[in-house]
Amino acid sequence: MLKTITNTLIIRNIISIIDFYVDGFKNLKVGKKLWALIGLKLFIIFFILKTFLFPNVLKEGFTTDEQRSLHVMEQLTK
Repeated sequence: MLKTITNTLIIRNIISIIDFYVDGFKNLKVGKKLWALIGLKLFIIFFILKTFLFPNVLKEGFTTDEQRSLHVMEQLTK
């Protein structure tokens, strides 16, 4: 009985927190543009730059997971 009451209170609190932030974002004017800019920058950093600047060396240099793990262990224990 107490556990179900606690779970219900937790769910209500989570819903009220979500409602608070949703209502806050609905009333933003300049903030929406700033969040869009932040999202665009994160997309560029994590998807575009990672693809071109950080190739997956372990996938290209080794064929199996065992070879990859042995190489990593050797590099870490030097």
